[in-house]
Formats: sequence, C-alpha cells, structure tokens
Amino acid sequence: MLKRVFTAPDPGRTRLRFAARAVLGIGLAVVVCGLAGHSLTGVVTGGLAALLALFTVTDATVRGQAVTTALLPAVGLPVLAAAAVAHDQPVARALTFLAVVGLGVYARRWGPRGHSLGVFAFMTYFVAQFLHTRPEQLPELYASVTLSVLAAAVTRFGLWCYERGLPPPVVPAPPAGTGLARVTTRQAVQATAGAGFALVVGQLVSGERWYWAVGATWWVFVNTTSRGETLVRGFRRVLGTVIGIGLALLVAVPAHGQGPLTALVVAVSVFGIFYTAAVSYTWMMLWVTLLAAMLYGLLGVLSPGLLALRFLETGVGALGAVLAVAFVLPVTTHRVTDGWIQRALRCVHACTAEAAARLAGTADADPAPMVAELEQLLARVRLSVAPLVHPLNPMRGRKRRARRVLALLDDCAREIRGLVAVAADPEASHDARLAAACWRVEAAVEALTGGRGVAPRTAPAASEPALAHLHGLERALAELAAPLGAPSRSPLVGA
Repeated sequence: MLKRVFTAPDPGRTRLRFAARAVLGIGLAVVVCGLAGHSLTGVVTGGLAALLALFTVTDATVRGQAVTTALLPAVGLPVLAAAAVAHDQPVARALTFLAVVGLGVYARRWGPRGHSLGVFAFMTYFVAQFLHTRPEQLPELYASVTLSVLAAAVTRFGLWCYERGLPPPVVPAPPAGTGLARVTTRQAVQATAGAGFALVVGQLVSGERWYWAVGATWWVFVNTTSRGETLVRGFRRVLGTVIGIGLALLVAVPAHGQGPLTALVVAVSVFGIFYTAAVSYTWMMLWVTLLAAMLYGLLGVLSPGLLALRFLETGVGALGAVLAVAFVLPVTTHRVTDGWIQRALRCVHACTAEAAARLAGTADADPAPMVAELEQLLARVRLSVAPLVHPLNPMRGRKRRARRVLALLDDCAREIRGLVAVAADPEASHDARLAAACWRVEAAVEALTGGRGVAPRTAPAASEPALAHLHGLERALAELAAPLGAPSRSPLVGA
C-alpha cells in the first residue's frame, strides 16, 4: 500500500497539480463564503461543494468539464431542498435518499457527465444529513453552494487550467447492453438494495449517524462494475477507515476545533484525497476519514466514541454492498474481465494495423490515439482483475494465471508502444516481411477474441526494429492463449 502511493508514476506531475489545485480552489471557496458572512454550516457546505466540483468532474475536454461544472448546482440545489424539507420526516427522508441513490447510479449510463452529476446529487443529500439541514437554512446554503462552485470553476478554468496543455484522455465506454443486461442498470438496483439494508441497520446502530452506512455503500459502488471489484473496494474502504480513525485519534481528537491546526490538517487531508485517489482507494479513505474527523471537531462533537461509531457504520455499509452484489442481479468478475480483455486485444489489433499502414506510407494513418485508448483499457483490465490477484484471494492457481495474463498484456502494450515509436520515424521504411508479421498478429488477435486460441509459435529473429516489436507481440499473444483459453473452460471463469 505504501509502495503504490510513493512509487506510482506521475507523468507530467498531473496528480501533484490536481491535488495542489484542489487545495487552492477549496481554500478560495471557504474564504469567499467567509467574506460573504456565512455561518460555519454554510462555510462547511461550500467547502464540500467545491471539493466535489473539483474531484468528480472528469469529462474528456475542458469545455465538457466547464459544462458539467455549471450543471452541478442545477442538480444539487433541488436535492438540498428535498433533504431539508424531509429532515423531520424519517420515512420520507429515507425513501428520498434511496431514490437519490438509485438515480445517481443509473445516471452513469450517460458517461462521465452523468456520473459526476449523480455523485454531486448523492453527496449533497449526504451533506444535508451531516449538517442536519433545515428549510430555514436553505437561502444561505444555496448561496454557499453557488459561490463555492463558482470559486472552483474560477480556479479550475481560469487560474490553473493545466488540462489545456494536455491531450484529452481517452475514456473507454462501459460495456453495452439494454434493460437489465446493462451494467449501470443492474448497479442502480444493487446500490438501492444495498443502501436500503445499510439505512435500516445503520439506524439500529445509531439513529443520528445512520447516513454514514448509506454513504459507505454508495462509495463502494463508485468506479466498480463486477462483484469482485465491489468486494475488494469494500475491503479497502474498511481498511482505510480503520487506519484513518487511528490517525484521527492522534491528531483530530487532541486538536478538537483549534482553528489554525484544523485548517492545516484539513488542507493536508484534501491534498491527500486528491493525490492518492488514482493509485490507492485505501489511502484516499484514510484522508477522507481524517477530514471528516477534523470537521466534526470544528463543529464541536468529535470524540473517540464518535470515531468508533464511524467504524461500525462503515462496516454496515460495506456489508450492505457485499450482500447486494452477491444476491441482487450479480455481475461476475469473469464476465466483466473477459469483456475488457477482449476490447484490449481488439485495440491491439487496431494499433497494429494503423502502425503498419503508417509504415507503408499512408499519410493519414495515426496509431497514437489508439495507443492512448489501449492504456485506458489496460487500466480497466487491471481494475477488473484486482479481485483475482488480491493477497486475500485463496485460489492460488487462478491468482497465478490472472497475474500471467496481466504480465502478457503489459508485454503487448510495450511492443505496441515500440512499434508506434518506430512508425513515427519519417525515415522508417516498409519491409516486405512487415505485412506478413502484421497479418499474423491480426490473425492471433482474431483467434483469441473468437475463443479459438493461438497456436504457439516461435517468431524469427529480426534486426529491423518494427519487425522485432511485431515478433515480440506475436510471442505475447501466443502465450496468452494458454491462460485465457476458450470461454467455456477459461481458468478465470467463476471468479
């Protein structure tokens, strides 16, 4: 866990800039709300709204990010009003919360924008429970949310828009489907069922902090697709919460609302959330737990007992998610993993064909965008395979084969990158053997994606760089045939 955070690559220092900008944007939002004369509740609401605006908006283009950011208040303010009106009506409050959960997850079918708006809607309702929002507070909180989202937008698109200098990220679309065959629809049903369990049991644990359990269930479902991914994420959430509680006992409880120290620890926590989110969910949850503890200290209600209650409610929420993915329209790890692997292999096919066309002299052939898509697809494969290679997975044979698949896919990506680098060289020339090698690679991919397997072969030695990369790609694809196998007898089935 330590290694993943401190040795993870950060090309262009993107994660560092992402985290530093978050501290700046949230700090600006808090200052603006303070200067506007808002109460502590309003300032906290504004700070959390700015955090969500900077964290959840992930559209591929800067223009798309700006549009989504502008839409956040349109989604959040009605949800805030609903939460305030239903505050003293437990049944209405619970049913509204479950509706927000279901609709928030279902919105992911519309891509990054739907995901961002769904998260913002859910967290707005959650924050309203956190701060016990009442109708008479709505005018001030409306102003806080609006000013804070504006401050976040000014920071992101005006003061420090580093994304303008970067190529737009390639975000692979989720697996297709209709009705209950669509993964996002099944997840919406699962999340609602899990949140319902968490809501009922959470209220039995604590009639005041029950919403922690619902929040834990919700966040376990974020950025997961299969049953295995959800189980691993639930484990990591509980682990991060436990470590964060230990840190909060050392830092937040002694501080207990001291202004300067609280501001410093909150800033460090925000930086930690943004910096570690991409590489370790456990670390991110550690910082989230510390941030929540500092805010409770600022509100004057923090105690060791409250931290223990947070652990219990987090466990209830994680259990709700586990039960939901296990028994409500389950999506198996194998089904999702196989889908992402197939898409990655087809992308290898497309990259090879495009690079070959470039080497053959086709001026408009450009494999670079496909290489970027391949990297994103491999990231999804790693996320999907994570349950199989997790240290707690007792099935050693399946774990070993899953690691072999990942290693061979990484070999494919490395050879593709080398091939594309050669193709980008204007001095590179077409070799008669190149067409035959490309054809063999394409045939190997078609055989793998068709479930027929690839006959092992030894590629001939080659001194020409493009051929060397293609032969390396052939070898990796041939070796993939064994651990993948035919779908009916795949070693990864049933995971």
